[in-house]
Amino acid sequence: MDPEQIQEQIRNERLALADFLDGLSEAEWKQPSLCAGWTVHEVLAHLTLSNRDTLRTVLVDVIRAKGNWDRANADAAIRRAAQFSPAELLAQLRAGAGNHRRSPGAGVLDPLADILVHGQDIARPLGRTLRPAPEQVIAPLEYVLGSMFYGAKKRLRGKRLVATDVRWSHGDGAEEVRAPVVDLLLIATGRTVDPSLRSA
Repeated sequence: MDPEQIQEQIRNERLALADFLDGLSEAEWKQPSLCAGWTVHEVLAHLTLSNRDTLRTVLVDVIRAKGNWDRANADAAIRRAAQFSPAELLAQLRAGAGNHRRSPGAGVLDPLADILVHGQDIARPLGRTLRPAPEQVIAPLEYVLGSMFYGAKKRLRGKRLVATDVRWSHGDGAEEVRAPVVDLLLIATGRTVDPSLRSA
C-alpha cells in the first residue's frame, strides 16, 4: 500500500466507525471495552487524539504518568472523555477523518492499526459485529508484527499465524493460530480473543 492508499483507508475506517457508533445507548457508552480499563466512551476519546497530539502534550502526559506510556495514554483518554460527550467526540472523529497528521513518533500505518484494533475493542463487548475488509487488514497486521512498539515478536514467539478469510500466513512456529485476519491483528496487539466474539 502506498501512503495515499493508507491515508484513504484511515479516513474510510474513521467514518465507518463513526457511523457504527451512532445511536449507542448511554449504558453502552459506559460499557468496558477490550482495551483494559477503558470504557467505550474513553476508547472513542482516545481515537480523536491521534491527529491532535503534539510533542508537547505527549511529553507532558508521559511526565505526569512518571514515564509510563500506557498510563499516559489512558489518562489522556479519560480526561478527554470527561471533557466531551460521545456525540461531540463522534463529530470530532468525522471532522478529523481526513486529517493525516500523526502523533509524535507514529508511523504511517499506526493510525490504521489503531482505528482497526480499537474498533474491535468497542464492538465485541457490545455483542456487535464490525467487519473491516480482510485484505485491508494485512498491511497493518504485518506492520504490527514487525514493530518493536507492539511487542508482537515476543508475544508470538513459537507461533505460526494463518488467516482463515484471506490467503495469508506468518511465522514458522510449531503452534498454529488460525483465525480471521482481524482476530490475528487483535492477538498481535495483546488482546485475548474470545472464540464466541470472533468475527465470522
